[in-house]
Amino acid sequence: MKGLILSGGKGTRLRPLTFTSAKQLVPVANKPVLFYGIETLAAAGIQDIGIVVGDTRDEIESAVGDGARWGRHDHVHSARTRHADSLTRCSSVNRLSVKKPFVMYLGDNLLAKGIVSLVKEFEATKPAAQILLTPVPQPEQYGVAEIDGEQVIRLVEKPKQPKSNLALVGVYMFGPDVFDSVKRIKPSFRNELEITDAIQDLIDRKLVVRPHIVDGWWKDTGRLEDILEANRLILDQLDTQIDGDVDSSSRIEGKVVIEPGAVIANSVIRGPVIIGANATIRDAYIGPFTAIMSAVEILGSEIEHSIVMEGSRITGLADRVTDSLIGRNVKINRYPAKPAALRFMLGARVKRWESHKIIDDSKKHNPPQIQRFAETNTHRWSLDQTLRQIPDERGWLMEILRADDELFTKFGQVYVSATYPGVVKAWHYHQQQVDHFACVSGMVKLVNG
Repeated sequence: MKGLILSGGKGTRLRPLTFTSAKQLVPVANKPVLFYGIETLAAAGIQDIGIVVGDTRDEIESAVGDGARWGRHDHVHSARTRHADSLTRCSSVNRLSVKKPFVMYLGDNLLAKGIVSLVKEFEATKPAAQILLTPVPQPEQYGVAEIDGEQVIRLVEKPKQPKSNLALVGVYMFGPDVFDSVKRIKPSFRNELEITDAIQDLIDRKLVVRPHIVDGWWKDTGRLEDILEANRLILDQLDTQIDGDVDSSSRIEGKVVIEPGAVIANSVIRGPVIIGANATIRDAYIGPFTAIMSAVEILGSEIEHSIVMEGSRITGLADRVTDSLIGRNVKINRYPAKPAALRFMLGARVKRWESHKIIDDSKKHNPPQIQRFAETNTHRWSLDQTLRQIPDERGWLMEILRADDELFTKFGQVYVSATYPGVVKAWHYHQQQVDHFACVSGMVKLVNG
């Protein structure tokens, strides 16, 4: 039995990360996604494994090496092709496509319990093909299989009215008959020979295509949300192992792996968390479901439910980082600007004051104006200034005012109250901040703080 991993996608849904790195090497729990696929095939007893790659061949070959780490020395190969997810190209990989049964595994898939039982079932029953399926809540978003007992009778790509909730997982087992199907089918609108079309040809020729329902969870890691969820699922299976240095002022909670050379100082690590070799965590909080790779530094910052890749540095952030994927050698630090704060107040239908008069919000200015008010113990003054309007992607108007220095010379702190139909917004900023931004269409009132 041979194995074939398709790993040639460009990872457009993971840009900008994939502009500089292969999507197959994005880590989940500190291990590249591609490695999980190789481990899955190796665990099923598959000796000869081919990886079909695209433009990222050099990077993938460097990461995979000769296969020795999986006990497959000189039995893990790669082949470069312009259409690395194309069935036509896969069937021409000489060392794999020799009219023998093989497993085809999409390289961005993760399976909780592997394919050992699938391989055993295929070898025992010897169908023309066997496909892995899983129930999904929204089958119209997937390729769906319709089955009749132990036979797949039809495959439909993203059906409007699905007759089944069984989605194709991306793991297929084929016998030699599939090579005839590859020759019979025509390219799709993508100008490629699709795997599903070849399987449907087997069905149309009355050959046996067996379904196999996945046991445990499955993730396609093509999107950030799915990578973070896969990271969560795998980290949740950790067993605690502390091989790094943890000082007495730090606290470790839950399931945590700290690899050799890592240093934890005056920090809280709340698992499940994995921290790679030679990482430094100081005066920091690392929250649940976070994977920190080797040589990462996190200083005076908080992070959770995230992945941080090798060599990155996060320093002195005031806000917690969450739900993030941070690439290699990235530096994130707090901008050395003067402090600012935002304060919001939300209410129902409002009226606003203008020179001691109440004016209904429905009476709009065109163009919108800003009304400045300021008070001291001895006098009161105000002036109008036109706002510059910039529409944003939501259709809201962002109005920008550049406040003059004179205003801030007189008043150490200024409050800004902005009205919008049915809403009051207010925020606070400090002396010498010269720009403020408001999503409003009406009057803005400044008063002495």
